Amino acid sequence: MEAKRLVGTDESPEVILDKKTNEFKFQGKSLPEDVKEFYNPILEWVEQYAMDPNEETVVEFNMEYFNSASSKQILDILERFAMITEKGKKIAVKWHYMQDDEDMEDAGESYADIVDMPFELISY
Repeated sequence: MEAKRLVGTDESPEVILDKKTNEFKFQGKSLPEDVKEFYNPILEWVEQYAMDPNEETVVEFNMEYFNSASSKQILDILERFAMITEKGKKIAVKWHYMQDDEDMEDAGESYADIVDMPFELISY
């Protein structure tokens, strides 16, 4: 499975999805003009990965900001990663947020309540 690597911009996050190196990261800002155009290839990649995942998968989010349209896409990504548990494999999310960023902390808590997989909130 080919890795997906997207360089972050002022409007879109850096994305690393690499099965071989077991690296799954989202970081930066997410407010792309067309969220579907940006996130659909990512969602497709995660769906493919979920069919034949690694034994253990840790997905890391370190988002500075995302708009409401991106919020839904992030939830869709998390839900697709959660499908990995159906394969009997381990999955966990590490949600990094700045210590004084209550919005990102709240977002992580909300996602943790919605998706059924281990979810670690990490302040820095």
